[in-house]
Amino acid sequence: MTDTQIPAETASAPVYSVPQERRIVTAVPGPKSEELHARRSKVVSSGVSSALPVYIERANGAILVDVDGNQFIDFGAGIGVTTIGHTEQRVVAAAADQLQDVIHTLFTITPYEEYVRVAELLATHTPGRFEKKSVLVNSGAEAVENGVKIARKFTGRRAVAVLDHAYHGRTNLTMAMNYKAHPYATGYGPFAGDVYHAPSSYPYRDGLSGQDAAARTIAYLEKVVGASDLACLVVEPIQGEGGFMVPADGFLPTLQSWCTENGVVMIADEIQSGMARTGRYFASEHFEWVPDLVLSAKGIAGGLPLAAVTGRAEIMDASHPGGLGGTFGGNPVACAAAVAVFESIESNGLLAEADRIGSSLKAGLERLKQRYDVIGDIRGRGAMIAIELVQPGTGDSTKVPNPDAVSRLVAHAAQHGVLFLSAGTWGNVLRFLPSLAVSDSLIDDALHVLDDGLASLG
Repeated sequence: MTDTQIPAETASAPVYSVPQERRIVTAVPGPKSEELHARRSKVVSSGVSSALPVYIERANGAILVDVDGNQFIDFGAGIGVTTIGHTEQRVVAAAADQLQDVIHTLFTITPYEEYVRVAELLATHTPGRFEKKSVLVNSGAEAVENGVKIARKFTGRRAVAVLDHAYHGRTNLTMAMNYKAHPYATGYGPFAGDVYHAPSSYPYRDGLSGQDAAARTIAYLEKVVGASDLACLVVEPIQGEGGFMVPADGFLPTLQSWCTENGVVMIADEIQSGMARTGRYFASEHFEWVPDLVLSAKGIAGGLPLAAVTGRAEIMDASHPGGLGGTFGGNPVACAAAVAVFESIESNGLLAEADRIGSSLKAGLERLKQRYDVIGDIRGRGAMIAIELVQPGTGDSTKVPNPDAVSRLVAHAAQHGVLFLSAGTWGNVLRFLPSLAVSDSLIDDALHVLDDGLASLG
């Protein structure tokens, strides 16, 4: 295939306002993007960087269109935000209708039905059959902060535990919770205290069973933190920025059992892995894990800012009236979009679409792994897949990280109309985080570009 066109979709495929194809018509970045970037450099903080300095004019389905007319297959989805597709018709219509009615009142002053409906849907779709309640906020980091706050209020304890390789945000508390300091925390301290980093399950590198990995984590929590001082353990069921690590079977349920026995609130950070991304509403379901609290954000509102803490009613009700909330949390337009996202997941069969995407990606990546020994590991679930790159010839015993290969592949793909993202503690993970609108033909085309990039590594 050329860089300008891929085969047309079948007649039964959804109708999109942007042709679902890769098309490069200028240099990347093109002249209009370069002009905008010069304007940006004068007025936008240099602390706000961009993975690819092309400026997007339109987006639909799985395609981004820049101001120069280049079309990119989007395997980033705004880092997992546009899960059901860019400018999905149902979401656009719901948000537009709500804009005509009520844009803002502040739920803690004069409430509205849309907030209540989102909480009802979260109570239905988060893991567990017990009574649940929610609070809606603006962002993933804000959800993490509120989850910790609620757990501390419920338990009367101070300490917070997280896992190695975790990422939880850019606020003061969440920077302390992150495993990797740079670039998220460099020079921004001092940070919140009483945060402890426990060993995680990383099957590719530690080789431990879920039970053995959990025993190692529990030993740390008991010896270094002390169960009687621990308010909560915050865990990504599939780690995001850390490199899409999938824990060994039994790891998460074993930790939950220990937390329950010791009065510790176990919190699932599903900010990147939730909302149908992995072929389940929440990735916790893959591991038969029923957490006490679930954190949602990113894909929950189709691109509008919304996040949530949902969990056991007795934990959520521990906060006194007025202790939770915020000016824009649960904005009615974002809530209307979120309701539309839930409806789209059901009516469009998007859980099955995530499974389809995962199967297509893994099959294609396995074929590449057989040809390129730089690919050390393939892992993930649904539309949340990654490959970990290692130095060729280092073998299973050393698995030396290869971040340079990831950087080169990301750059190669961008020049040929595919947006990939890097990840991983050592920067050696290439992640595939497409929307659930991506077709098999787009996946094949993107893997064709990846194949050429891998061949160029030498």
